[in-house]
Amino acid sequence: MGKGKNKNKGLKNIEPKKKDTRKISLEIYEKELAKLQIELVKLQEWIKQEQLKIVVLFEGRDAAGKGGVIKRISQSLNPRVCRVVALGTPTEKEKTQWYFQRYVPHLPAGGEMVLFDRSWYNRAGVEHVMEFCTTGEYHEFMRTCPDFERMLIRSGIVLIKYWFSVSDEEQEDRFQSRIDDQTKHWKLSPMDIISRDKWLEYSKAKDEMFKYTDTKQSPWFVVAADNKKRARLNCISHLLSKIPYREVDREKMVLAPRKKEEGYIRPPFSDQTFVPEVF
Repeated sequence: MGKGKNKNKGLKNIEPKKKDTRKISLEIYEKELAKLQIELVKLQEWIKQEQLKIVVLFEGRDAAGKGGVIKRISQSLNPRVCRVVALGTPTEKEKTQWYFQRYVPHLPAGGEMVLFDRSWYNRAGVEHVMEFCTTGEYHEFMRTCPDFERMLIRSGIVLIKYWFSVSDEEQEDRFQSRIDDQTKHWKLSPMDIISRDKWLEYSKAKDEMFKYTDTKQSPWFVVAADNKKRARLNCISHLLSKIPYREVDREKMVLAPRKKEEGYIRPPFSDQTFVPEVF
């Protein structure tokens, strides 16, 4: 099994052992996030104009904050340009396919950016740790994944991979928050509960994954994610730095005056069914 060139030998020790307690004020966070989201819109227009194909992978432990940063990236963008892909459990048919096959249809066409909320790296993580795949399937993935990614890059896709690193103490706090908050219950699955007892196994799996797939052509970028606000700002700022772009010239839009409704009589409001004004 061939190994990718590991240019970051110290990455296995990068996950913080203690919770990061550094704070950032809400005012500063919202101000900086607003600036970054304006830049994301500029990037979106550049992607459309230049017909770029962008793939961004978000991986990391459960409750590491992947969904939060994906939401902040996509919320100001056109969903026809920026798509979020979060695949569920593979079907029985998909289990018989070439492993990467279920991900290929979601890859971008020209003028699109796709954000994968977890990706083909499920095989190197949860599938391997929970024994949802065979040892042979796991080793085959580790051997062929760098080749697959090189194929994507040669096809013109810009591939960016993020690993969200969170301490065990912070993860525990976030799990408890999901239990206490009814609006977050859906974020906590039985698999998340089981993963708490397999912290060491997931750490080893992540180290091994980096050993084979942190290549020169497709490196991993680690986001220190104990502080959600800092992680979001740092990740978005880094993403913008990885894709050279400039602001696209656009003509200023001017609203034409509304035409008068001459000779048109609107039907009475009483003919319509309105939503009750509870609030």
